[in-house]
Amino acid sequence: MSQLPKPDTDALRTKYPDVFDRPASARLAMPAMILAVFAIFVFGLVDLGFSPAKLVSGLSQLGWITVMMIPPDPGSSLPAYLAALGETLSIALLGTTLAAVAALPVSLLAARNIIPSNLLRFPVRRFLDSIRGVDTLIWALVWINVVGLGPFAGVLAIALSDFGAFGKLFSEAIEAADRKQVEGIRASGGNALHEIRFGLMPQVLPVIAGQVLYFIESNTRSATIIGIVGAGGIGLQLAEQIRVLEWQKVSFLILMILVAVAAIDWISGKLRFAIIGQRAIA
Repeated sequence: MSQLPKPDTDALRTKYPDVFDRPASARLAMPAMILAVFAIFVFGLVDLGFSPAKLVSGLSQLGWITVMMIPPDPGSSLPAYLAALGETLSIALLGTTLAAVAALPVSLLAARNIIPSNLLRFPVRRFLDSIRGVDTLIWALVWINVVGLGPFAGVLAIALSDFGAFGKLFSEAIEAADRKQVEGIRASGGNALHEIRFGLMPQVLPVIAGQVLYFIESNTRSATIIGIVGAGGIGLQLAEQIRVLEWQKVSFLILMILVAVAAIDWISGKLRFAIIGQRAIA
């Protein structure tokens, strides 16, 4: 078995001096970056008042609360909790649906292959970014002061927050669509609306449907959170029981939320798989 010839180190050093003789700044860049990140991390812990003693004390308190949560018991409030859970699911479903319906036409204006001019497309994209940059909880606080407490504020908060996210996701899906179908519609004499209706939409609708299903699952959790600030649903019940230290009822409500999210996750997963499968077959 023949051995490979030994490399000529001197020749390689002469040919590639930057590899063998790196400047000190290049060699120290990575250690300096790691040290800076570590320093920022330590500063953040100190500035935020991190204390191991507080952490240990909090963990012991958490253990005591966990013991008081067992066994979960709704008491006589089970019908009210089921109604609140249904309200939370309705908030998530209605808010997501409204956001998707409103975002679809706007996403066409934000897609590069629909609106080539950056002068028209740029303000639409920045508008979607500005809406998406505000969290759902902030929108809930705003709408509670506008329309009052209740699930209507929760629906508006989720719809407005998801409107920005859907606009971005839908526009990216439209931009990623295959141009061959659009060119075929154009070659057969179709106008711009025909290209969108028969060339783009059949390609992107399965992707859009999958994204909407995922957001319904995610917004179930969001609807619970915004319910704590007064937007209705099971989050409001959860906040009230925590406030009066009814830990057995709190654990029952948490279990209800977990079961509902798991069920929605399973159903949406099946639906997304069916949509993707149909798309692949088509």
